Amino acid sequence: MQRLIVVTGASTGMGAAAARELARRGFHVLAGVRRDRDADAIRSAGIEPVILDITTSEHVEALAARVAEDPRALHALVNNAGVQVNAPVEVLPMAQWRQAFEVNLFGHIAVIQALLPALLRSKGRVINISSVGGKYAMATYGAYAGAKFALEAVSDSLRREVAPLGVPVVVVEPGGVRTEIAARGIATANHLAAQMTPEQDERYGSLVQANNKVMASGTASGLTADAAAQVIAKAATTRRPRTRYTAGRDAALIMSLGRFLSDRTLDRVLAANLRRHYPKGAVGRR
Repeated sequence: MQRLIVVTGASTGMGAAAARELARRGFHVLAGVRRDRDADAIRSAGIEPVILDITTSEHVEALAARVAEDPRALHALVNNAGVQVNAPVEVLPMAQWRQAFEVNLFGHIAVIQALLPALLRSKGRVINISSVGGKYAMATYGAYAGAKFALEAVSDSLRREVAPLGVPVVVVEPGGVRTEIAARGIATANHLAAQMTPEQDERYGSLVQANNKVMASGTASGLTADAAAQVIAKAATTRRPRTRYTAGRDAALIMSLGRFLSDRTLDRVLAANLRRHYPKGAVGRR
């Protein structure tokens, strides 16, 4: 019998591409979207959009009820929803720290808790979309990477809890992917930078500009959403999946470097990469 897969954050980018690829492979995909127009855009054969803000308990409860009422087994939950927030630790308002963790961590936990009974019954699997930032936190990525680091830890803990019960837990760690999240992240970074005090702007203004350029460059040269979706689909369908998959050459390179370089050496490598993108004459170029 055809099986179900839930994909959160399926309005655009990797989530939408993963939903299409999994539907192509014969699954019935419940694609979580936040707006009716996104639902209309993704609705197609094998893809059933559901309105889902993972930080809204009523939406999560409705999703669990939709899965429970379906006679088909739940094959996998793909936790893909996320937001990117980039700002220096000193600058980012506490409300936005909390929002970043609500979306990138606590919302995923809420969906896992709601759907785990169905996954335990079906021996399905959990696939958490993390990031290279879930292992290595670059400047201005404190909130985003902090939530992804935590998601990695939760994934490890959950795996050790439910693997004996027949439920694999898999983490996918993409690098740069050509989706809208980076453009939204740059816009948010610029908005936050505009609110910095003059002293903060002197300390971090050039850093934010350089980081935005690196983010844009990494996205432009990164994987397509369809290529990233192939990695997600592999994690969802391989009979005995690995605990982690990287997606993209940049992610594989950074993961490899991080295993062999000391913290200070990696700091210098990342700083040198940023330095090329600083405005001419900026203090950070030293």
